Amino acid sequence: MSMQLRIVHTSTYEYDGRAAASYNQARMTPVTTPEQIVVHNRLEVTPKPWTYTYTDYFGCPVTAFEVVDPHDVMTVTATSTVQVNRGGSPVATTPWSSYAEREVKDRWTEFLVVSDLVAPPEDFAQQVNQIGAAAGLPGTAALEICRLVNEQIGFRPGATDVESPGAEAWEQRAGVVQDMVHLAIGALRTLGIPARYVSGYVHPVEDPVVGETVAGDSHAWVEWWDDGWQGFDPSTWTAPDNRYVAIGHGRDYTDVPPLRGIYSGAKTARLSVTVDVTRVS
Repeated sequence: MSMQLRIVHTSTYEYDGRAAASYNQARMTPVTTPEQIVVHNRLEVTPKPWTYTYTDYFGCPVTAFEVVDPHDVMTVTATSTVQVNRGGSPVATTPWSSYAEREVKDRWTEFLVVSDLVAPPEDFAQQVNQIGAAAGLPGTAALEICRLVNEQIGFRPGATDVESPGAEAWEQRAGVVQDMVHLAIGALRTLGIPARYVSGYVHPVEDPVVGETVAGDSHAWVEWWDDGWQGFDPSTWTAPDNRYVAIGHGRDYTDVPPLRGIYSGAKTARLSVTVDVTRVS
């Protein structure tokens, strides 16, 4: 049964003085896919900005905006209603031999690059290679990699930051969802399996009550290619269900941050974020 969710994501920047101007990109509009339909979306910025919308290389809706009036506070609020109807658990059908063929290797080449942000440490890579050697199908190896990450990395907010490589979380066996997804991506790519980072939201209650608003957060999960993109959340060891709403995907977090921008005038800014999630139906 499908589920309709309303998400209100508010980001507030408070400057230590007056910002003379601010230039930003917002990726806070959910993408419409076969598994989810955006019923409504509105992005509001205070002070009033100049805006321009476009779709990025990976298919994510982006709103670029400029605030050129001096201001000491800037608020960005995205309100979205999304109808979600996701499938079940990932399927494993593609044999190892298919990943060496041009149809897969060339088509998804950007999702095979093992960058510094996702590169697995040596001891992690050894375990990943053992998993790959023992798995009859790549999809089976992918699930085992997610299990390994889930078992080894404890969720600890503040253990890393948005610029930390996944290897840092592995070394201290602690991190956040972003780190777990980066580790899984690096491991999959090491085995030659195309993998991508999905940014979005998740309703934190397993069986949401219609009409009840709860505090949520931005979330992320991994997808790998197996005759189609197969999604899994290594932080919870579950496949994304109807509580998951995708904003977009990219090679890693740096391709799909909710907000990215620069400002002039003030020296520093303090960011506060709230995400309210309501099951509508």
